[in-house]
Amino acid sequence: MPRAGTPWGLFAVIGSWQQAHESGGGAPRYERPADLDAALRRLAEGGWTPLAGGTDLYPAHVGRAVRESLLDLSRLDALRGVRPFGRAEAAGWHIGALTTWSELARAPLERSLAALRQAAREVGGVQIQNQATIGGNLCNASPAADGVPALLALDARVELASVRGRRELPLDAFVLGNRRTAIAPDELLTAVMVPRRSPRARSRFVKLGSRRYLVVSIVMAAAGVDVDENDCVSRCAVAVGACSAAAVRLPAVEAAMSGVPRAALAARLDALSPAEAFAPLAPIDDVRGTAAYRRHAAIELVRRILAELASDEAVGVELGGAR
Repeated sequence: MPRAGTPWGLFAVIGSWQQAHESGGGAPRYERPADLDAALRRLAEGGWTPLAGGTDLYPAHVGRAVRESLLDLSRLDALRGVRPFGRAEAAGWHIGALTTWSELARAPLERSLAALRQAAREVGGVQIQNQATIGGNLCNASPAADGVPALLALDARVELASVRGRRELPLDAFVLGNRRTAIAPDELLTAVMVPRRSPRARSRFVKLGSRRYLVVSIVMAAAGVDVDENDCVSRCAVAVGACSAAAVRLPAVEAAMSGVPRAALAARLDALSPAEAFAPLAPIDDVRGTAAYRRHAAIELVRRILAELASDEAVGVELGGAR
């Protein structure tokens, strides 16, 4: 698909605007700012909806008019790409908000970010991955957003910008619930920051759906593990998506893994009470699965991820890319 703001996307918006105008609504506005400062000035005026890849906005308007005034961000090249930043403990990866999932899947990410690469390859199909952005995925805040569990397990933070300045938030303080975030009306999400871990760190993401591609998740799980010189867990982060209004971490599971030999990760999980370990989950019944099935599946996916991270085979999976 072409980027928003190219003729295909623009024609779709213009046709919808014409429909809205002929039906008696006020004419929406469209602007494609050349740089971030210009975009932030427009947002400060109020009444604008930012448009990134458009893969959530356009399908939501099938059969009805687009009545929002759209601020097309496709010219903001400064918000694209993946680059390292900082040194020592403050080092990490800076991911521009307009970076597409295809670009993330191809980026030369280190082994500790394998979960993010794997999630990138599970977002819709290839056409969606070529157009959809990491920033749009987070701002849309779907409970089944594929990027959120992996980024939670990697301790990601988001950068927000406005004419008032910039601020950072942990991802779990940004995504607040179903389609709810902490972003202000005059702010743009400009980047995602992921801290760098030791060379021994690794991560994994798994998605359960009714088919391989172009499917809304039934359950997703991600985990990130770092170990010390003795191959014992020094950090463990586990997140589950599509089982609550927003993806959540599992603090009881994480705490139980501290100091455990890496080879014993799955066995340690099996020793925990599922009711306590997975208490943060609040799955629902819907057309994709029952709440009971989702809870059972979440437990199984987390167990599989930890078993894989516990084995030497995990290294080969991560270095070879997501499956």
